Amino acid sequence: MTAAFSQLSPHGASRTSLAGRYGPVAALSGPRPAEPLATVLLLPGYTGSKEDFAPLLDGIAEGGLHPVAIDLPGQYESPGPDDESCYLPLALGEAVAELITGLSGDGLPVLLLGHSYGGLVARGAVLCGAPVAGLTLLGSGPDRLPPGARLSALDVGEPLLRGHGVEAAYAVREQVSARAPAWLAMAEELRAFLRTRFVSSSTAGLLGMAAGLRSEPDRVEELAAALRDRGAPGLVVAGEHDDAWSVEQQKDMARRLEVPFAVVERAAHSPNTENPPGLLEILVPEWRSWLR
Repeated sequence: MTAAFSQLSPHGASRTSLAGRYGPVAALSGPRPAEPLATVLLLPGYTGSKEDFAPLLDGIAEGGLHPVAIDLPGQYESPGPDDESCYLPLALGEAVAELITGLSGDGLPVLLLGHSYGGLVARGAVLCGAPVAGLTLLGSGPDRLPPGARLSALDVGEPLLRGHGVEAAYAVREQVSARAPAWLAMAEELRAFLRTRFVSSSTAGLLGMAAGLRSEPDRVEELAAALRDRGAPGLVVAGEHDDAWSVEQQKDMARRLEVPFAVVERAAHSPNTENPPGLLEILVPEWRSWLR
């Protein structure tokens, strides 16, 4: 059995692809309401994929919005370049801005949500001129990842990736995870998916995104100005036990952006899989209010 909510949660979306600068971008599209108010583009975090949003897709559609979740270039089923610099937030943001321009061609406004590293990329897309009708940053931060276990894992993983490749890096990751109660309780099919996803991802992409997590500067003031110039609303959402960027950091980022801040109870860094009903209770009403 799988967990109550996970990357393997059932949903009504279809596997499709979008035209991207580095090749087809793998996506889960839908369900599509009869008369959608907007398209919602969902960007995953480091080592993530479109499946991270599986528990949200049907609920977003029930709110009258058309969800589209993607693998960023270099992640899982989306090809990417061999140049690590192409995976920094602004560079990936340029590629995502092109996707948003394409999605907006059907006449619907596009709302953008980025989770974790995907939030830094979403910010980059807005700074690159993406025609968004609203921006949501979920479990993301104002700049580079702060010191802690996640940053330490990047430091350990880099030499393994460079010297031995993704298979060796994931083997060490599994050894560390094997001591965690959540990993021990995880269904075998979910463990298999997480492994397949990681080893299918681009080595350059994993290294480039890790570099972004270590080095991204604070661009909050730039983002605030860009949102004001576009008249686009924003929202910052954090899980109450987030262990990447702290809740206080994210709350302060919302203050500086002059946008609402919300906390998802019973969730840590990934409310999209840890408490999707609680997250949807925040997202859908807020998004619908932007479209009135």
